[in-house]
Amino acid sequence: MLTNILIIVLVLMLIGALPRWPHSASWGYMPSGALGILVVILIILLLTGRL
Repeated sequence: MLTNILIIVLVLMLIGALPRWPHSASWGYMPSGALGILVVILIILLLTGRL
């Protein structure tokens, strides 16, 4: 159950990190960089068996 919720949240964050809207065009790589850090942390947690 927790894994499904995490996958849904990650997909929504991926969609939100795309600079497709005029107000987010000046954000640069910050949203996708933060999302990348979260993905790396989740991969580490999955590999160590803590998730």
